[in-house]
Amino acid sequence: MGNIRITPSPLKGDIKIPPSKSLAHRAVICAGLSEGISNIDNIIFSEDIKATTMGMESLGIEVNRKDESINIKGKSKLSLVNSMINCNESGSTLRFLIPLALLTGEEISFEGRGKLVSRPLDVYYEMFKNQNIQYENNNGQLPLKVKGFLKSGTFYVKGNVSSQFVTGLMFALPLLEGDSKIIVTTELESKGYVDLTIDCMDKFGVKIENKGYKEFYIKGNQKYISRDYRVEGDFSQAAFWIVAGILGANIKCKDLNLNSLQGDKIILDIVKEMGSNIKISEDTIEVCKSQTKGIVINASECPDLVPIISVLGALSEGTTKIINAERVRIKECDRLKAMQTELTKVGADIEETEDGLIIRGKSSLKGGTVDSWNDHRIAMAMAVASIKCEEPIIITNSNAVTKSYPEFWKDFKMLGGNIDEWSVG
Repeated sequence: MGNIRITPSPLKGDIKIPPSKSLAHRAVICAGLSEGISNIDNIIFSEDIKATTMGMESLGIEVNRKDESINIKGKSKLSLVNSMINCNESGSTLRFLIPLALLTGEEISFEGRGKLVSRPLDVYYEMFKNQNIQYENNNGQLPLKVKGFLKSGTFYVKGNVSSQFVTGLMFALPLLEGDSKIIVTTELESKGYVDLTIDCMDKFGVKIENKGYKEFYIKGNQKYISRDYRVEGDFSQAAFWIVAGILGANIKCKDLNLNSLQGDKIILDIVKEMGSNIKISEDTIEVCKSQTKGIVINASECPDLVPIISVLGALSEGTTKIINAERVRIKECDRLKAMQTELTKVGADIEETEDGLIIRGKSSLKGGTVDSWNDHRIAMAMAVASIKCEEPIIITNSNAVTKSYPEFWKDFKMLGGNIDEWSVG
């Protein structure tokens, strides 16, 4: 589906929320580093997860995919099968697998496409210099070629670029001879993602000591232990349906772990504070149509929620301010600019600041043609905005959703969405 036209209609019904992409990446890697066989259940082979599974196969891990599960025969000593790892557009795959590649000592190239080619890797470049690891890139961009062995020791990492560097090091360091320390030199943003890493590793038998998110102490010579693991539902994807329920009619979101460590679980607090009518039971969140009010939202711990929160802000009473969101400019696209541009096209009153957005709410939007910026979260957010449009919305490059949620359009229709494929001409 390249371009689609959505005729405005409320969405309602029950939806099983897809599994967490963040936890699926982590479980695949932990299982791959474990001696023995692990079964990982409830997994969707989005483009990003395919990139990680294929990357692990390049490092000598046996992966058997089934419909919604995956069987992984891991090993603690990685051996290179394919010297080129294609990360596609997945920042997690790239930043998680670089330290693992350095366990082999072999020369390995990392490739990518889209915005990933230029996403920052300076934390690792510093580390390569300190550890005399050979590397070459293309004027600071991918492809990146590395050769050398990762050595245990003390690693200084900036906390305000991406928590993915911390996670990447955490996977590899326990397998080395000596003990290591990761020292975070600035305030760590997205702590929730580091919590997910530590928790997932713990389930596979590897311990990391967290000293107030400033230092992480990692004992060497640890072993990952294979196990069966079920991936829980993804709050960053649930957020689209939660907002759709607020704007439209009743939606029940199922298969969520309400004790989850996912940072994006904060969507529940945000929409409650905005005045939405939401009922929570065991693993289900029921959202009813509500009139919400603007608030100030600090996005430093939940950057992935920015696109969908912008839509809710645009249709809430009063002013919504999104602050501390500079980092979303270096995601799949500059998400602040993208949401300001696309929401303005459909009649929203929204302005960009250096680190966020100021949105003055309206009761409805007008509709029109918008673009996904080849970003899955922009495409999904604009689809939800259609619920409150007076005219149809046409979304170009709508297939960007395959990056994280290949079934999104199918689920949108199942809840009553009115979608046609459309040729823009």
